[in-house]
Amino acid sequence: MARQEFSRVGVVIIGRNEGDRLGMCLRSIVGCFETAVYVDSGSTDGSVLAATRAGCDVIELDMSTPFTAARARNLGFDLLLKLRPDIQLVHFIDGDCELAVGWIDKAVKFMEAHPKVAIVCGRRREREPGQSVYNMLCDLEWNTPIGEATSCGGDALVRISSFKEIGRFRPDVIAGEEPELCVRLRAAGWRVWRLDEEMTIHDAAMTRFSQWWRRAVRCGYAFAQGAHLHGAAPERHFVRESRRAWLWGIWLPIACLVAGLAFGPWGWATLLIFPLQALRLAMRNAGTLRQRAQVAIFQVLARFPEVVGQMKFLRDRLFQRQTVIIEYK
Repeated sequence: MARQEFSRVGVVIIGRNEGDRLGMCLRSIVGCFETAVYVDSGSTDGSVLAATRAGCDVIELDMSTPFTAARARNLGFDLLLKLRPDIQLVHFIDGDCELAVGWIDKAVKFMEAHPKVAIVCGRRREREPGQSVYNMLCDLEWNTPIGEATSCGGDALVRISSFKEIGRFRPDVIAGEEPELCVRLRAAGWRVWRLDEEMTIHDAAMTRFSQWWRRAVRCGYAFAQGAHLHGAAPERHFVRESRRAWLWGIWLPIACLVAGLAFGPWGWATLLIFPLQALRLAMRNAGTLRQRAQVAIFQVLARFPEVVGQMKFLRDRLFQRQTVIIEYK
């Protein structure tokens, strides 16, 4: 990348007790940015010191206010602009991600050639997808279609003028803050794009069912919150996902229970709808037979923690509780 391009791009990293993962993230950005900001959310593993030694300007969040990734990114962005008001592009990256070699150069060139694109992202991959079925599921989740997109993830290059125009991330959104941002950007006439390029390597480090469950609960909460904010036509943001969670996570199980109690063995046979749904999904999924089956099983299982997340959101709205992030690591 030419030297004049360096001065146009800054980076904001967020993290909490990422340990060696943060070290890899920090090493991967060396030589890609002149200005780097790291926002720490109460780490106790030396992350702040590691980021300082790597040359980052560091913010330690006031943890008396509930942490959200959106709030952390906004504060990092504000500091970045204070340090370098001339910067035109900002790359957001999570502290458990490593930047791919050559990605920034390709992303910046695309932004320069497409002035109406507000966000450009690439392929995020899991570091060890074979370590657990949960890591594999994450790797498949990151593999979204190439070209113009409706949303991005936590790693993305963002045009600062568009980001300021629509008011940054919503700090009260605990998950799915990137798709929510993209809804507002697209409504304002901006575009989101995904390139067929390697962008980051992510380390989910999920090896236990309990971690997967908490992450799925968080997804359900995000679906409910997103539908609440932007569920009206024409966007219908996360409405389908929310309805799907309620249907498969609570209404059909209740219907099967009622049928079983009312009609005995023939009624309990309605529970076959769940393995039949898994079979249908497995036939549609890609990959090896084993992968297709595993993914399908977890696609059906996910509706139960997702509906738990939905109910948590409704509880928080009803009792006007402050939103608290649901962590899985």
